[in-house]
Amino acid sequence: MRILFVPLIAAMLLSCSQEDRTKVAASGKANSDLEQSIRSRFAAEAQLQDSGLTVTANADKSEVILAGTVATEESRSRAVALVKEAGPQLRIMDTIDVKPAEISRNAYTEVMGARAREKALKVGDKIGNSVDDAWLYTKVMTRLTTNSGASALKIHADVTDRVVTLRGHVDSAAAKEDSERIAKDTDGVKGVNSLIEVGGAGL
Repeated sequence: MRILFVPLIAAMLLSCSQEDRTKVAASGKANSDLEQSIRSRFAAEAQLQDSGLTVTANADKSEVILAGTVATEESRSRAVALVKEAGPQLRIMDTIDVKPAEISRNAYTEVMGARAREKALKVGDKIGNSVDDAWLYTKVMTRLTTNSGASALKIHADVTDRVVTLRGHVDSAAAKEDSERIAKDTDGVKGVNSLIEVGGAGL
């Protein structure tokens, strides 16, 4: 009896182990299929083709994690929308960073600076006389515009001698801090003065 019982337990364990391996293999294939489906959708979109976004799927939990960096908020939103199209029931964890492509100082010309000054003048912003100031103004405003947490349309920037002064109104202290951080983190900026107010005009 004891001799028969031990092989029976071993057979049950082997059977369970085989079932577990089969489930893991099936789950892994489902994850891989879902990831490939999403990557194919990204590859078909011009703005996402070369983004290098990573997709990690857990089909059992209906979860997808998106990670990487894109140049615009529009690209980030499009990536999330494509995942929703792949599976409306999917829960998406969006960890994508938005980092706009920036033109280098060496590639930034006086003509570009003149255009930046014209645009700034139209919206009531001021740029110093140097090409550096125009370049920094362009970089700061581009970064503010592409950042979902910053209310760029309500923020004005003046740049003189590589010092940025932010003005305007935002709807929360978090948006104010976010805008200030973006300006401070812009390479080439020497200092940031913030006159941003929370609440008030234009909200």
